[in-house]
Amino acid sequence: MKKILYTVVSLVLFVFLLFFPRESLASAQEGMQLWLNILLPTLLPFMILTGVLIRTDMIGQRLTPMESIWQKIFGVSPAGAYAVLFGLLCGYPMGAKLTSDLYASRKISRREAQYLLTFTNHASPMFISSYLIHTCMNGQVSALEVFSLLLGSAFLTMLCMRLWFFRTGSRYTAGFSPIYTSKKETSSDSSPGAILDASIMNGFETITKLGGYILMFSILTACVRHFWKSQSILSYVLFCLLEMTTGLHSLALSGLNPEIKYLCALVTVVLGGACITAQTRSLVTEELSLLPYLASKLVNALIVIVLFLFFAKII
Repeated sequence: MKKILYTVVSLVLFVFLLFFPRESLASAQEGMQLWLNILLPTLLPFMILTGVLIRTDMIGQRLTPMESIWQKIFGVSPAGAYAVLFGLLCGYPMGAKLTSDLYASRKISRREAQYLLTFTNHASPMFISSYLIHTCMNGQVSALEVFSLLLGSAFLTMLCMRLWFFRTGSRYTAGFSPIYTSKKETSSDSSPGAILDASIMNGFETITKLGGYILMFSILTACVRHFWKSQSILSYVLFCLLEMTTGLHSLALSGLNPEIKYLCALVTVVLGGACITAQTRSLVTEELSLLPYLASKLVNALIVIVLFLFFAKII
């Protein structure tokens, strides 16, 4: 089924590129500008530096003094806390990539990696503040309110997933590799130059892959928008579910009720869209299932809707 779906989508996009080159070019340029001007300068340095930190094996040691805090609040090890912190600060899809890298280097177990995937992949504070609040919402919503809703829903989602993973005996919690075990590396592989070179190459490979996904999903969104010219809320929801950034832009230009726009924007940021999901799958090792991640996104979206209705309608 996946092969059939990929084939059909590829053929549709191929035809769209041939018969509607102007729209295709405009959408491709928009996607590449997003990648070049936002993702490349903001994410690449973090990718390189986090690669260095993981390869030098200093993460757990630096976060170990606060081990009791990570354990009691988040239910993770000091190494897992690294994915929590940087996932929160760097935004999509760094949380998922860091979790996968920590698992691949045997800093965390498979059970902890599956658990971390459910609450470490979020939109970055910079994206929320600059793009969502000021660009899409024209500064008409309170930053404190937006961050409270998003962080509150994320924390409640983490509690729900923690209950599922550590109390219900989910099949994804089966023990695998022990925490903090790592492969012994040769002196040449662990030299400062080799570590930096490997981190740079890994960072560029990852950021290039993200650019490819953004490019293809930007063209896919333009294709859907060309053939589906409806101005209903369903059409805007579909655009948001395909690609988060362009979907939010379309939502901001729509004539929908401001409260509906606000709620749809919050849900969009929480879900991330199909493009973010595809990016996440490409960066996460095949040993880790994405089903808990997808389930947590649905739970997070439901919680943020409930919180929005509670604060907007009651408080």
